[in-house]
Parts: sequence; structure tokens; C-alpha cells
Amino acid sequence: MERSTPRGSRRLLSGALAALVAAAGLVTGGLAGNAGAAEPNLLSNPGFESGLSGWSCANGSGQTVSNPVRSGASALRATPAGSDHARCSQVVTVRPNENYQLGAYVQGSYVYLGASGTGTTDVSTWTPGGSGWQRLTTGFRTGPNTTSVTVYTHGWYGQAAYHADDLTLTGPGDAPGDPDPVPPGVPGSLAVGSTTSSSVTLNWVAVQGATGYHVYRDGQRVQSPTGTSATVSGLTAATSYEFRVSAVNGAGESARSSPVTATTRPSGGNPSPGVPKHAVTGYWQNFDNGATVQKLRNVQNAYDIIAVSFADSTNVPGEITFNLDPALGYASEAEFISDVAAKKAAGKSVIISVGGELGNVTVNSPTTATRFADSTWALMQKYGFGGVDIDLEHGINSTYLTQALRSLSAKAGPGMVLTMAPQTLDMQSTSSEYFKLALNVKDILTVVNTQYYNSGSMLGCDGRVYSQGSVDFLTALACIQLQGGLDASQVGLGLPASTRGAGSGYVAPKVVTDALDCLARGTNCGSFKPSRTYPDIRGAMTWSTNWDATANNAWSSVVGPHVRNLP
Repeated sequence: MERSTPRGSRRLLSGALAALVAAAGLVTGGLAGNAGAAEPNLLSNPGFESGLSGWSCANGSGQTVSNPVRSGASALRATPAGSDHARCSQVVTVRPNENYQLGAYVQGSYVYLGASGTGTTDVSTWTPGGSGWQRLTTGFRTGPNTTSVTVYTHGWYGQAAYHADDLTLTGPGDAPGDPDPVPPGVPGSLAVGSTTSSSVTLNWVAVQGATGYHVYRDGQRVQSPTGTSATVSGLTAATSYEFRVSAVNGAGESARSSPVTATTRPSGGNPSPGVPKHAVTGYWQNFDNGATVQKLRNVQNAYDIIAVSFADSTNVPGEITFNLDPALGYASEAEFISDVAAKKAAGKSVIISVGGELGNVTVNSPTTATRFADSTWALMQKYGFGGVDIDLEHGINSTYLTQALRSLSAKAGPGMVLTMAPQTLDMQSTSSEYFKLALNVKDILTVVNTQYYNSGSMLGCDGRVYSQGSVDFLTALACIQLQGGLDASQVGLGLPASTRGAGSGYVAPKVVTDALDCLARGTNCGSFKPSRTYPDIRGAMTWSTNWDATANNAWSSVVGPHVRNLP
């Protein structure tokens, strides 16, 4: 969301290739490293001759095969499934402030090679496909405190299996087999954090000398994080699981920790029971940018959730406040608070929105998470807000925002309304921080109203590319969330209320209603038709109630009644 218009001031990639490049955070060129051919390969089992030893593949997506291979007797075959990219990774010990070169031979469409945790700029490169083995290379420089990086390959959802062989990482360091002087100890204090119906968050104490960790679920390794927490998703509701964690470095892997048992929450339920089954969300502008200036009492009756835009950050990291804009004509804060109370009495949910195009609230540590929860709760108490909307566009840390939102929920109780408004790019994959956040708080989440505008073309859940502004674009992209773990009641379609409300992506209200019909009833679809219907789809959102008023309520007068008549 934005405080000025048009939103075109943000430089946006468009087209299928741009969407893919942006979604993966790709960098096609690297630093010219000082590594040479004489330097040792720092990767363990780089040709997969020892099976998957040293490698971790997400969700069991990887295996070794004898054909095709580039050299030796084995190669990696990894198969994307659903929205999973089949990421296979290895944590490698490196030295600070040094240059490294990374290479691999790959086969398949949309195959990626990269390194994360570099301490500077994480890098990746990719190939759209071709015949035979292709060589991918990139490079990076480590940061002043970097002692390990994660090297990875992955494919792309909706694509066939890819193959990789003969990976290399060269630069200063010890080749595999040269042990670190102190092998890692066993991680301590393994504890269960938050749980949802499909995920469990784990936390443990750091081990000195460890460069990474392995997480085991019921004896099977499922993740290899570099930090001291992990969220294991894709679990079955109301089911108990046993978890253990080990520490790793160049010398090998420690023994596994003592086990902990976690039980996922039951499925179903109704977060925010005060919100209608099918709801319309509208953002109300606490500023004047040329749209109709409204007092809150004048917001159209079609809106069930009204997101007050926006909270402001303070000089204290993680803390937010709210400053009523004098341009709105309120005589006092008490008058505004009275308007909030009147809307609530009319059955509406008035929530405070955090972020927007210019917002920059940092929640990246336990301390900032606590500050965010405490300051948001203070605003809810002062103004009568019934919840919070997360509309951050400048970086999401799913681990600590999860902590903050769960702390806020514990203060506010089960009636708290929690909404999110990610951009389309943020919800292309369950591996994105926004998508992980939504899944982490699924049991308290009201709706994710993805902004289906200002994005250009994007991939749908069927692996095809769809152009912005069509029924197919809305339905095929919403399908990613529906297949990725969100309940239908937690998915909404976000669109501008007028051509002036966004830089691009405005569609006529009938396109919105047709997309809702396609998802809920299987009617009025375009060329894409979901494999099943989602009658519980939550509804739609618009930016903004003010731009809607400027356009004589053309959006809400059509979309509002239609949402209420969904099955």
C-alpha cells in the first residue's frame, strides 16, 4: 500500500522472466574471486558418489541416480512437488573477508545454484534449460564475521525433476577431510515454540564451533538451518511428532539432542469469529493524497474490515505509534476514538495497519518482537483497534514476527483480527518469509489479502505464466496459497478501487467477482480452472476506501454484495 500515487515510483520487474528472477533473488554475476584451479574443493561429496551424505534435500525431494551422470557413477536428481522447489543444500566452513567461486553442472528447466549466509550479498544463478549438462558459475565474498555458508541447488515448482553433478566451491579453506580442531557438541535446551495445525517451531541453544544444525523429525532429517531455530511445516493436524537436533561443522556431526515431542493443533476452527464468513477489507487513508478525504465514520458500509493506514515507527526499533493526520479534520483524538467505537458497534472490525510503501518497522530479534507486541497492544487499548494488519514491504523476518504476533494474540485474546497484505511476489512460494509467516500463525490468522497489482506477469499454481489484470491471474495465483497450506477462509483477493489507486493492475469490479465465482463455485473462470472449488474463500480487499469514494463507490457497490452472496 502507498501514501502517494501513482505507485509506479517503485521500479517493478514485469514479464515471466522478471518474475522468476525476482522470486529467486537471482544474481547472475559474481565477484571475480582469487580462487584458482589448484585450490581444493571445499564441498563434501560434490559428485554424490556417497549418496546424499553431506547434503540435505527439502521434504525428501532428492535422491542419487546412475543415469544421467556427468562423471563418476552418481548424480543428484531432485523433484519439485507442489510449491516446493526441491532445494538441496550443504553447509560449508569458510573464512571471513575472502573470495569464493561456486560451480555446478546441471540438467533441467529452471535450475538454480547459489550460496546464502555469505555475510555480504547472497548470490545465485540459473538456467532456463537446454539439452545436456550445462555449467553454472557464480562467486561471492564473505563478510567480516562469516565462518560458514550454505551452498544449494533447487528447481522450480511446476517443473520436472532436475539433475546436478560435480559441484565445486573453491577459495581459502580446508578441504573436506581436514578436521576442525574442535568438533561440535550436542545442542542443548531443545524446546518447542509455537505450533499450528501444520507446523512446529523449535528453538535450541547455540553450540560453540558449530557451522550449522540438522533437525530430525521421527528419525528423518528434514532441515539443516544455520541458526538456532527452525519451523518444520507440512505436518498433519492433531498429530504428535518427535524432534531432535544435532550440530555440524567441518569435522562432522554431533550426537543428536534429547528428544522433544510436539503435537500439532487441530485443523479447522475460526480465527477472528467476529468477522463474517465472507468479508470485504478496505484500507482507510490517514492522510490526503488526492483521494476523497474521509473521516472513519464515513467509510462505506460494504467494508467489514477497515485497516487504518498506517502506524508509524518510532526511533526505538520494533516500536510503533499512531499519529492522526490533521488533514482529516478531526477536532481531537477523542472524536476519532468515538468513530472507531461506532464502527465496532455496527459490527465492523477496525484494525491498525503496519507498514505500507513507506513504512519500515524492524522486527528481527526477541527484543524488537517484544516491543512490537507491546506497542501494538497499547494502540489497540488506546484507540479500540480490534487487531493488526501486516503490510510490511521492506523485509519480513518470519521467525521474530511470528514471536511478536503470538505474543500480541496472547494479550488480545481469540477475537483479535490478524490480516496481511503481501505483494504477489511474496506469496509465490512457501519458502518466502511472508508465506512462512502466514503458515506459522495460521491458527490465529484471519485473512491474507495479497496485492494482485503492480507486479507484471507471474506464475500460477499450474506452472504457467499469467498476465496481470485477468481472471486467470487472480485465480491461478490465489491457487498457490490454497495449495500451499492456507485455508480457503484465509485467502482474499486484493485489488485497487480505481485506476488512480495503483500504478498498474486495476481491473473492473466484474473481474474480481468472476474470480471469486471461479474459486468458490467453479463458474466464470477463464482458461485456468482450479481442480476443486473453495466455497469458504474469504473475500476481497481494496486500496482504498478513499479511492473507492473518489470513483463513486464503483468497487464496493459491486464487490460488496457479491462477496456476501458467496456460498
